[in-house]
Amino acid sequence: MTVFKAFIKVLNQYKITIILYTVILVLFAIFNMQTSEQATNFVATKPDILIINSDKEEGITKNLMEYLKENSNVKDIKNDEQAINDALFYRDVNYIIYIPENYREDFLKGKNPQIEIKSTGDYQASLAQMMLERYSKVASLYQKNISEEETLIKKINETLAKQTPVEMTSKLDTDHLNKASFYYNFVNYSILASCVYVICLVLSTFKEEKIAKRTIVSSMNYKSYHRRLLVSNILLAIVLDVIYILLSFLLVGEVMFTAHGMIYMLNLFVFTICAVTIAFLIGNVIRQKNAINGIVNVIALGSSFLCGAFVPMEWLPDTVLKIAHILPSYYYIKNNEIIKGLEQINKDTIGPILLNMGIVLLFAIAFVIITNVIAKRKRTK
Repeated sequence: MTVFKAFIKVLNQYKITIILYTVILVLFAIFNMQTSEQATNFVATKPDILIINSDKEEGITKNLMEYLKENSNVKDIKNDEQAINDALFYRDVNYIIYIPENYREDFLKGKNPQIEIKSTGDYQASLAQMMLERYSKVASLYQKNISEEETLIKKINETLAKQTPVEMTSKLDTDHLNKASFYYNFVNYSILASCVYVICLVLSTFKEEKIAKRTIVSSMNYKSYHRRLLVSNILLAIVLDVIYILLSFLLVGEVMFTAHGMIYMLNLFVFTICAVTIAFLIGNVIRQKNAINGIVNVIALGSSFLCGAFVPMEWLPDTVLKIAHILPSYYYIKNNEIIKGLEQINKDTIGPILLNMGIVLLFAIAFVIITNVIAKRKRTK
């Protein structure tokens, strides 16, 4: 109890600094959540195209143009090659279609007239190309068996009007789960930075000469002393943990009341214990308070960038991810990525998550052992 009271007393001395630092990190987390809410789902858009028609606008030619107008944004640009090239260069249009002279007549005779195109080569141009190829293939198939133009156009339009039914096979709330995963990935940085900064700041006071000498001459065993300090730091970290969890209920929403939300919180709690042991180890190694900010940047920022807290794991190079395996943040963030894809929660699907949590706890135990070894050597000196 004496150690805990001393811990609270020291904590109280830095309460303004700690509160300000924590508030900054919380606001940083909120800001990142707001900026990440841009739509990440695919939304079908109409490409911007230009149609240069050298044929008469009637029959199958007129039908082709109507189909393209219905499924794209047809731009009106001067029929001048320089103006057309400029429009393509400046992305005023994505796709240019040149319908040749006598297209209708040649098509009805089965001559397979070629439509020339110019393209920007981007995804909208690819969409326009798929539309043109779809029409051409359907029209060519019917032309082989139907000679009457009106019937041919009717069949083409009936086929193109058909839509493939889409059946939802997953009932996951992917939008909210993605948001939750992004938030808890970012909290990797916030929790690490908070724990390292606050705990190192507090422990640096305990290592001041007067306090250190009183501790050495006391009857308290050094293992017991460090164990009580560690528990005190864990209690402080749990308070920080609760702040970020409550914030997730506000930012992420109702998904936090589900089983997925419970696993997110449990995963964060396990990682927080590990973050405390990391901070406790660093706090027992460094002596100068001026070095704390540098340590925070190296530990919190470094591991967050390497392990996918800021950039999604799937975007990181394989070499970076292999290096990240030596850091506990990797297994914490990996769990968040697994959680957002869980359709069913049972012993089979939860297994990999528990395994990663176990690895994080092993890291924590290793850090505690290393801290005790370092503390014992310093004490004997």
